Amino acid sequence: MNDAVPASEVAWQALPERSRTLFLLAGGLPMLVLGTAAGAGLGLVLGTVLEDIGPVVLVPLAAVALGLLLGALGTWLGAKQYRHTRWLLDAHGLAVRRGRLWHRETRVPLTRVQHLDVKRGPLQRRRDLATLVVHTAGTANSAVAVPNLDAGDAEHLREQLGRQIDRDDD
Repeated sequence: MNDAVPASEVAWQALPERSRTLFLLAGGLPMLVLGTAAGAGLGLVLGTVLEDIGPVVLVPLAAVALGLLLGALGTWLGAKQYRHTRWLLDAHGLAVRRGRLWHRETRVPLTRVQHLDVKRGPLQRRRDLATLVVHTAGTANSAVAVPNLDAGDAEHLREQLGRQIDRDDD
């Protein structure tokens, strides 16, 4: 018996609202660091060219300005990534949809699932979230991750997909 709901009766599931913060951090922090480093380098170059102002003023100014600009851009992109990430479990398997401009949909047929992992980092544990990793019987893209799921949903998905593995072994 297949416990998955028929495809005609299911809808794509959004990630929980409390996972939004993790997407914002994942997008914003690396860009903040990159922008700060690039801004410091730019300030150093401009400081040697513009001798009247000098690098003492331009390095911190450019580092802060470019760091904040790129950090804000990364945070905005993280919000977009959160908003456009969906998952679906149906009779055929698991599907993950990401992106709006660069749309990507990954389907994992139930028959291709090899094993499943649920990962929880410290920030995810604090928010009762988890990442489900589905390992498949393929070489290219052999692991599909669904990040920042509700921990209960991640366990439920692992259980549902795991039942199929057990049936295939019989």
